[in-house]
Amino acid sequence: MIELVAPAPDFYDSWLVAEDEFGDQHRDGSGFSGPRPSTDRPAYDAMVADRLAMADPATPLPEGFVHCTFLWMVEDAEFVGYLAIRHSLTPYLLEEGGHIGYAVRPSRRQQGHATRALRLALPVAETLGIEQALVVCDDDNIGSYRTIENNGGVLEDVRKGKRRYWIDTAAG
Repeated sequence: MIELVAPAPDFYDSWLVAEDEFGDQHRDGSGFSGPRPSTDRPAYDAMVADRLAMADPATPLPEGFVHCTFLWMVEDAEFVGYLAIRHSLTPYLLEEGGHIGYAVRPSRRQQGHATRALRLALPVAETLGIEQALVVCDDDNIGSYRTIENNGGVLEDVRKGKRRYWIDTAAG
């Protein structure tokens, strides 16, 4: 069964396989933007350290970034996917990104992992002071909007091709 865990060096081998599966696909929840990340071991270890530091409110961030708790979906020591809980919203995140983002590796999709991971993330978001979490997905991503709706998401609207849902974190 899927668990949410902090990024850790121990998951390198299964993370590497998952990254090969993702290829150039979008990885919401990973913290990556732009081109595919480097997958060598030193880059991986630096990425893990960066993801852990992003959760610390004392960590200085580049302009336009918010503190974020990164969690990984893991089952039986296998990396299954990414999940990110953004502690606050920038104007961009309010429109298109939301508080919580996630991505499941292609070989593990349609198995309920995202639904469970989002359910597990809601109490974590609540401990961060987020009472209503905004979760956003592409309007044509049926799997993602079902995941959000199965976790109590209430559709506010669709903007720029993005479905915007609010979820009461205390209900999670």
